[in-house]
Amino acid sequence: MAETRIDFRDQISSNKWKSFFLMSIIFIIFILLGYVISLALKIDPYLILIISIIFSLAYILISYYKSDKIAIASVNAKEASREKYRQYYNSVEGLTIASGLPMPKLYIMQSEQINAFASGRDPKHAVVCVTTGALDKLSKQELEGVLAHELSHIADYDIRYMTLATVMVGMIAIISEIFLRSMWFSSGGNDNDNKGNIIFIIIGIALAILAPIAVQLVQLAISRKREFAADASAVKFTRYPPGLIGALKRIKKENEPEKKINHAMAPMFFANPFNFRELTSTHPPIDKRIETLERM
Repeated sequence: MAETRIDFRDQISSNKWKSFFLMSIIFIIFILLGYVISLALKIDPYLILIISIIFSLAYILISYYKSDKIAIASVNAKEASREKYRQYYNSVEGLTIASGLPMPKLYIMQSEQINAFASGRDPKHAVVCVTTGALDKLSKQELEGVLAHELSHIADYDIRYMTLATVMVGMIAIISEIFLRSMWFSSGGNDNDNKGNIIFIIIGIALAILAPIAVQLVQLAISRKREFAADASAVKFTRYPPGLIGALKRIKKENEPEKKINHAMAPMFFANPFNFRELTSTHPPIDKRIETLERM
């Protein structure tokens, strides 16, 4: 029996809804953890929430306005010269016309890996960076597939979306750590109060241990859904799935783990630079991405 064809528009819509659902889970865990800890420590839950929001907003603003500069500096990328990398510029310019996006700044990263990433707070302040390995090893159509994927992240504001997820995950980890440490230094207090409060302390400790692990796994799931959505959007821009499929097949065959990249940067790349297993990977399995694209 022939495989069911996938419409890229349905794929984009489906993955966006799944990402929204996963983000909602992180938010619910965030609120639940803060509430239980406030009961366990007998602190006003609104105080914890206000402090968390203040720290979160500060982190978001720094990440939001400096995301492109932080990303480029972390991989020691250099701005691409139009004279030296004419095909690179021509490919991106053609895709921006097809997608209706403004022209991003283009950068080059020294690496034998076939890879790329995009960053920036919005399409007007975006950057695209490709490795020298991608420029040297990919055909014109394959490179355009990779570039279209990265432009899709820009068009869908994925950098902003993933920054929010990262901040919420980070805040849950910080709150959990503070709570667990506070348990070591808490005083004995009134016995009756302690007996009445013990259930919340037990629940709080369990949540503080498990919540960071759970939300980290949810964050990875969000990242994988966004990659599927960007693959589908890339097909919308190029109308040529074989280009992106060819690039993924080359990556599967040729890429070796990249030791020079910070692990925090992994979700931003076209393909996972470290080849982690699926559960702890920021990206879907390459075979699954190829299978999905072949049905479009």
